[in-house]
Parts: sequence; structure tokens; C-alpha cells
Amino acid sequence: MQPADLDRFRSSLTELREDLRQQLTDLGADPDEASLEGGTLDFGFADSAQSTAERARVLALAEHLRDQLHDVDRALGKIDEGRYGVCERCGDPIPPERLEALPYIRLCISCKQKESA
Repeated sequence: MQPADLDRFRSSLTELREDLRQQLTDLGADPDEASLEGGTLDFGFADSAQSTAERARVLALAEHLRDQLHDVDRALGKIDEGRYGVCERCGDPIPPERLEALPYIRLCISCKQKESA
């Protein structure tokens, strides 16, 4: 991969990282916490079935955002290590089009399909 491409992906990933951190903060979650266990989200609504359902929805969203943030951090580390754009399973290059769509992706399309099957 060319240095200009790596710079572009690094910039995209850094921007995505900041966006994910802001979304977590907006939900009341600490982006630097490793887990949501132990009540790391700040909920200010009363107890009721609706608030319980809302809390579950927010927790699920925050967990998804945390997972994405972890993947983005991992991708940025791979850029620094010179391993970015390589499938973690088979070692083949990940096509640039796939990286454009999901710059934090870890598997090539073939390995991802095998994983989903």
C-alpha cells in the first residue's frame, strides 16, 4: 500500500475514532473504559418498564460503539506496525474498495463469508 493511501486511511480512521468517542460520551459512557459493566453509563430516568427498555437499548448501542472503537484503534495500530490492509486470517491483502467502505475491517471478504457461514 502506498504511503499516501496509508495517510488517507489514517486520517479517516482518526476522524471515525473521534466521532465514536463523542457518540459514547453523548450516551453518558466513558470512551476510555474497557467495559460497560458496573454501571459506567449515567442514566437519569426513573424506574419503569419503558426506562428499562431504553436502558437496554442504550447499553446495546454503547457496546456496539465500543466494539467499533476497539476495531478502529486496532486498525490505527496496524498502520503504525506496517500491517494495515492485510487479512488477519489468511494474510492476503484486503482490497482497497473494502477498506474504503470499512477502514477498520480485519478480514478479506472471502474469510468474512466463511466466518458468517
